[in-house]
Amino acid sequence: MALQSNVPPGELGEKWTKYRSSMPLVAPNNKRRIEVIIVGTGLAGGAAAATLGELGYKVKVFTFHDSPRRAHSIAAQGGINAAKNYQNDGDSVYRLFYDTIKGGDYRSREANVHRLAEVSVNIIDQAVAQGVPFAREYGGLLANRSFGGVQVSRTFYARGQTGQQLLLGAYQSLSRQVSLGNVTMYNRHEMVDVVKIDGKARGIIARNLLTGELERHGAHAVVLGTGGYGNVFYLSTNAMNSNVSAAWRAVKKGAYMANPCFTQIHPTCIPVSGEYQSKLTLMSESLRNDGRVWVPKNQEDAKAIREGRKTGLDIPEADRDYYLERRYPAFGNLVPRDVASRAAKTACDEGLGVSPTGLAVYLDFADAIQRYGKSQATTLNETNASAARIRELGTAVVAEKYGNLFEMYEKITGENPYVMPMKIYPAVHYTMGGLWVDYNLQTNIPGLFAAGEANFSDHGANRLGASALMQGLADGYFVLPYTIGTFLANEIRTPMIDPNGKEFMEAEKAVADRITRVMGVQGNQSVESFHRRLGKYMWDYCGMARNADGLAKGRELIRELREEFYRDVFVPGTADEYNPELEKALRVADFLELGELMMVDALDRNESCGGHFREEYQTPEGEALRRDDEYTYVSAWEWDDNQPILHKENLEFENVELKTRSYK
Repeated sequence: MALQSNVPPGELGEKWTKYRSSMPLVAPNNKRRIEVIIVGTGLAGGAAAATLGELGYKVKVFTFHDSPRRAHSIAAQGGINAAKNYQNDGDSVYRLFYDTIKGGDYRSREANVHRLAEVSVNIIDQAVAQGVPFAREYGGLLANRSFGGVQVSRTFYARGQTGQQLLLGAYQSLSRQVSLGNVTMYNRHEMVDVVKIDGKARGIIARNLLTGELERHGAHAVVLGTGGYGNVFYLSTNAMNSNVSAAWRAVKKGAYMANPCFTQIHPTCIPVSGEYQSKLTLMSESLRNDGRVWVPKNQEDAKAIREGRKTGLDIPEADRDYYLERRYPAFGNLVPRDVASRAAKTACDEGLGVSPTGLAVYLDFADAIQRYGKSQATTLNETNASAARIRELGTAVVAEKYGNLFEMYEKITGENPYVMPMKIYPAVHYTMGGLWVDYNLQTNIPGLFAAGEANFSDHGANRLGASALMQGLADGYFVLPYTIGTFLANEIRTPMIDPNGKEFMEAEKAVADRITRVMGVQGNQSVESFHRRLGKYMWDYCGMARNADGLAKGRELIRELREEFYRDVFVPGTADEYNPELEKALRVADFLELGELMMVDALDRNESCGGHFREEYQTPEGEALRRDDEYTYVSAWEWDDNQPILHKENLEFENVELKTRSYK
C-alpha cells in the first residue's frame, strides 16, 4: 500500500508559507471548547503544551516524571542548530536543508526537512526571549560552533548544558499556562493506551504511578511527544526510564511505525567497562570541534595500552593514526555520526582499540590546548611564554568551553582529560525511526499526532548532531500549533469527549487484563534480566553492522525470549500501588515486540544507508552502499504478531541531487 504524506504543492521554499496561509483555522472563541491531550513534557511536548495553551485550547499534559524538568531533553549537551549565518561562513536555510537531507543519506522527506530549516531561525529568537543563556562572543553576539556533517558553524549552545537550558525555557512557558488554568498538568502519570472512537483518537488511559489507579481522559485530539526507543538496546545514552510504550500502544491500535531500524550509534561515548552497567554516558559531539580522534598505527602499541604497559602519551606523533582526518580530509573529525561510529568500529576490529576491552579510541585535546594557549599568550603579549604557561592558558580556554563535560568524564573514569586523551566508543543514542506522520505531523490515525523524536519525519537514516533539539522545538513551538488546526477545525461542533463511554471502558479493561497477565506469571526471572538479554540480541544482530543471517536469527531469538517472558517473569508487589517493577515490565513487554519489528525492517531493507549498515551492501572502501532504485521509500509498518505488514511512502527528490554521500 502506498502512503500519501499530503505535502502541499508549489516551490519548496514557498510550500510552508503557502500551505500555512491556506490551512483551516480555529477561531479563538472555539478553541476554548476544544481539549487536547499531550503526552510527554520534553522539548516537543512541553513546547507544544505551552503554545497550545497560549493559543487558548484546553490542554491536559501528562508526564511520568515528578516534574517536567526531568524529561530526557535535559540531557542534551552540545547545542541546537539554526540557519542564522551569524558567522558569515556561507550558511543559509537551503544549506541547512541540504546538509540534513545529505546527512540522513537521502531517506527523509524533502518538504518536512525544508520546513524544519525555515523555522529553525525562529527558535533561537524564542529561546533568547525566554532568557536561555546561550554562549556569546566577546562583543555580546550569540556564539556558534560546528557539529558533524557540516562545514559551517550554525550550532548555538549554552556550554555543555544546552538541553537543560532550553527545557527550562519551555518549562517556564508551560508553568505560566498551568498557573493561568489553560493547561492541566498530570505528574507521575503514564499513558498505557490510546482510545479510539469512530476511528479517531479521542483520549488515553493513564496509570497513576503513585497509586496504581487507571484513569480515563478524553480529548478531541492526542499528541505524543514521548521521545525515542533507544533503550530497546538496554545499554544506551538514554535515561533509564525512556521507553517506547506510548508510541507502541498507538501502533497496537493501528498507527504505523516508520523506519524502526534507523537507529543512531553516537561515536563519542564513554566505553562500556563491565557487565554490571545499565547505562552509558554520552560525551558531547561538540568535543570533536577541538578533539582529534586517533588510534596507534601498530597493534603492538595498542596491545601495550590495553595491558597497561603504555598510555596514549607514550605513543609518538609518527605512530598515531588520525584515521578520520586521513579517510575524510574535507570534514576530518566532524564527519556525521554514523560515519565516525563505523570508522571507530573498524579501527577496533583491526586490533587497534585502546581500552582493556579493546573497544575504545582516543579523543585527544593536546593540540587544541597548545593552539589556544599560544593564541592567548599572544593576546596577553607574553611573547616568551614557557611551555607550562602555554599549557595553563590553553587549558583555561578549553575548560571555559567544555569544562562541565571534562568534569563528568573525570568523575566517571578517574582520568584527567586535560592531561590524558579521552577514551570513547560508539553507543546507541537516538532513533530516527518513529511513528509515521504526514506533513501535518498526524499519524495515520485521525486525531493522533506525534512530535519530536517520537515521529520519523525529519532525519532520514542518520540525524546530524544538534538537530534533535531543533526538531523538538520546531515541532512544539512552530509546526504542530498550526497543523493540528487542520484536524480540529472540523471538530468545533464535537462536544467534550465523555471518558465514561464504552470505548473508554473497553480500553481500560484491556489495560487491566494486560497488567493482570504480567503480574500473574510470578516466575523466577527479573524484568531487568529479560531487558538485558533483549539488548544483547539487538546489539549483536541489529547494531552497528547487520546481515541477513544475523537478523533472521535475532528475530527468532526475540520471539523465543518474548514467550519466555510471559512464562517466567517475576514482578513483585501488586498492581494497585507504587510499583516501579510493574512499570518496567510493561515497557519491556513493548520493547520485546518493537525489537522484533526492528529486525524485520532491517532484514527487509537490502541496502546500507546512514545508521542502517548491511554488511552485504558496502563499497570497496567500506562505505554504505544505497540502492536508490529499490529503496527510496519510507517503510511504514502495520503491526501483526505473525508477519508485520509493510506500507511504503515513496520519496521524491526534486530540489537536491540524489547521489552517494561523500565527506572526503
